[in-house]
Amino acid sequence: MLDDRAKLLLKALIERYIADGQPVGSRTLSKASGLDLSPATIRNVMADLEDIGLIVSPHTSAGRIPTAKGYRLFVDTMLTVQREELRSPELAPDQPQKVIANAAQLLSSLSQFVGVVMAPRRQSVFRHIEFLRLSERRLLVIIVSPDGDVQNRVIFTEVDHSQSQLAEAANFLNSHYSGMGMEEVRERLKTEVDQLRGEIASLMQAAVNIGSEAMAASQEEVIISGERNLLALSDFSNDMGNLRKAFELFEQKTQILRLLDVSNRAEGVRIFIGGESQVVPFEELSVVSAPYEVDGQVVGTLGVIGPTRMPYDRMIQIVDITSKLVTNALSHRR
Repeated sequence: MLDDRAKLLLKALIERYIADGQPVGSRTLSKASGLDLSPATIRNVMADLEDIGLIVSPHTSAGRIPTAKGYRLFVDTMLTVQREELRSPELAPDQPQKVIANAAQLLSSLSQFVGVVMAPRRQSVFRHIEFLRLSERRLLVIIVSPDGDVQNRVIFTEVDHSQSQLAEAANFLNSHYSGMGMEEVRERLKTEVDQLRGEIASLMQAAVNIGSEAMAASQEEVIISGERNLLALSDFSNDMGNLRKAFELFEQKTQILRLLDVSNRAEGVRIFIGGESQVVPFEELSVVSAPYEVDGQVVGTLGVIGPTRMPYDRMIQIVDITSKLVTNALSHRR
């Protein structure tokens, strides 16, 4: 447990480092804290804070900078968010994908960091399916979604099928299951195709399996905007290794998706400090995120990715307001 003096000095140190990006020395901290303490006393407190892992001294400077543990204590116990009206535009609810893309751009422009949005996960539903025989045991499956999106996949079957057999299978699927989700179709096929020959049943199961995968792959799960904003930050522009790691994270997207999935299961704004866990594996990056809803149900997550020394109070406001804008736009579009 820290006493009030140590808390005040830690808070002043972190706020100064967020503002300047430079290690904070005892003389600077004395002025920033407003406490009437001798430099020796401040040095002793800073040494204590360093011993318990809240700050660290870079080898190039006598000043200190916060650790992930220090940031976490600051965010959880010392941060006071002053609510202010951000001038943020309405998100036009004309198309869900446009709302999501605009939200990522809005997060980026307001924060001057990187905006990320996990798109709503839609159920894979088909309106129409066709099979086309390409050659022996090689078929083209054509799947049309309710909104007209067309997915084509080539599959290989264990036995050869004639075009009339393929038409029979397609007609059965279209007449009995059109408009249903692929998962529901897959389950019902297990019990409802006894009247069909075994090879036709297996063909339809294969088609539903690849159809589900194809339609899921067609959805861009994570939209990222503003990666180039990191180039203007000394935290990254002065260290190409850090910059490369950040851009690799944005390119592969799986780590971001995993992170946003975690946020999806929580209420309100969450803050992930870089380096404190494997959720955000890079010490130089932190994430502020919040879920958004459609008609009262959480369907996705959005957030801001920036340097660990980001102004957390303002990022909380930006993320919180944007999640409400997206919720309103998507919920009122019908």
